[in-house]
Amino acid sequence: MVVSETTTHVARAVERLSLQIERCIAGRRLLPGRLLHGHLIKTSLAVNTFLANRLVEMYAKCGQIAAAETAFAEIPSKNAYSWNTLLSSYCTASCLDCAKALLDEMPEPNIVSYNAVISGLTHEGRHREALEAFRKMQREGSSRLAVDKFTVVGVAGACSGAVDLRSLRQIHGVVVSVGLQLNLIMNNAMIDAYGKCGEASTAWVLFQRMETRDVFSWTSMVGAYVSAGRLEEAHQLFDRMPTRNAVSWSALITGYAQHGRGDAALKLFMAMLEGGFAPTAFALVSALSACTCAALVGEGGDHSENLFIQNALIDMYAKCGDMVCALRLFERMRKRDIVSWNSLVTGFAQNGDGDRSLALFREMISLGLKPNHVTFLSALSACNHAGLVAEARQLLALMGEHGVCPQQEHHAAMVDLLGRSRRLKEAAQLTIFAAPGDGKLDGVGSWGAILGACRVHGDLELARRAAETLFALDPSNAGRYVMLSNIYAAAGHWEEARKLRKLMKEKGFKKEPARSWIEVQSVRHDFVAEDTSHCRTEDIYRILTFLADHMKEPACCDELVGSRQQEATAVLQCR
Repeated sequence: MVVSETTTHVARAVERLSLQIERCIAGRRLLPGRLLHGHLIKTSLAVNTFLANRLVEMYAKCGQIAAAETAFAEIPSKNAYSWNTLLSSYCTASCLDCAKALLDEMPEPNIVSYNAVISGLTHEGRHREALEAFRKMQREGSSRLAVDKFTVVGVAGACSGAVDLRSLRQIHGVVVSVGLQLNLIMNNAMIDAYGKCGEASTAWVLFQRMETRDVFSWTSMVGAYVSAGRLEEAHQLFDRMPTRNAVSWSALITGYAQHGRGDAALKLFMAMLEGGFAPTAFALVSALSACTCAALVGEGGDHSENLFIQNALIDMYAKCGDMVCALRLFERMRKRDIVSWNSLVTGFAQNGDGDRSLALFREMISLGLKPNHVTFLSALSACNHAGLVAEARQLLALMGEHGVCPQQEHHAAMVDLLGRSRRLKEAAQLTIFAAPGDGKLDGVGSWGAILGACRVHGDLELARRAAETLFALDPSNAGRYVMLSNIYAAAGHWEEARKLRKLMKEKGFKKEPARSWIEVQSVRHDFVAEDTSHCRTEDIYRILTFLADHMKEPACCDELVGSRQQEATAVLQCR
């Protein structure tokens, strides 16, 4: 009778103390939790495995991992829950190496143990390690390690991050073999993973089989089509979505931006804002990149302290020629990375200020930042614009000191610089007499640079050799034929130019017309040679005729400023 009453008393005490610990966990109240721990030690209840497990959980939820480890070590009779509590604590605190070590120590890890480690590794971007943990689990082959929905979601996420189609098919095969039914969350994870692995068709099969879909299902499928470059199907599916969120919009906007469809990306971005959706950082970066492609400065603006967005803004301003704004934003940035510096170095180089670009490059080196291949390419471009041959040679030598291996683009930039500096023979030697099989030097970029230099300096023999090499390396590029034809024409070799144009026609080549544009009062106007689709075609051709006449007249004629210039200004104004 006494034993029964004592047991009942202990059970009630355990229940009461468990509730008190739960309150400490819910409120992240560390001090009351420590007092409870002291009380348990005094009353000898700390040896109770259930309460001891709650103490480990309490310390972990309060961010006291060391205290959680101590509490775990003091448990006399550890059960699976004890081990998994500390394991989950490690994963939540991103102590993943400790979690992996603890998993190896566990006498009998179960599916909860592996799920915690797989999920933790996936969440931290350690996708390969997560997949290795899954393979280790499979090798054990115990009945207590039957795959469940948490395993599927974790492994699918790892496959998505690692772009590991083989492992994804493996987990999918396990699901089918054990007869596990895919629920909504599992289906979403699998669709997303197949999409990221480039298997949009398999993702579509899973999507079609779903009895219930949510906004994440639709968004994952849209993303799958985007990843596969199937933008039309992605947009059609997007239009069918019953409900959309910011992520849905961002997926399609990003897809259009990444595939060079800047106009479509910006149009979608504007529609997203009009729909009342707050743009995500990814949508903003994609819209900014789209602005860069379309060279529309006004669309960019200024936005937040996000490093990705600030870097995209610098890139946008630089490509639009506004280096004042690019430099001002760069100087205001609290944190800068290699992308920030590269964007500015590249911007000044592309806008013709080679000296400023190289000065920034030297400043970056002096600050101890490690340049990469993009940095060196930008610096070489700066040398190209400034005609600094000696400095460019020094840069190529400096690359080795920083552990950067010169690539085809770097050598092409050097060849281009030599060509612009009228050192055609030296440029040709750098390209023609490269070591056999040296892909860095005998590429399209280097030969293209030589052909361009020949066009400027009129070296017919070298131009012919460069063009013939390019025809072999890049036979579908019509621009090379056009350039050689123009070189022949400029030299008065009309018959050879005619033959080349005839050859282009026989091969079905057609030169893509150049396009330029301007944005006035938020309206973009495109200009293409011989185009008559613009609503003000008559005005456009009238002003073009005026400008052509203007260029033919002597520069000293002050009369040009008169009424004809006023007329031109009036025509150019967009109302």
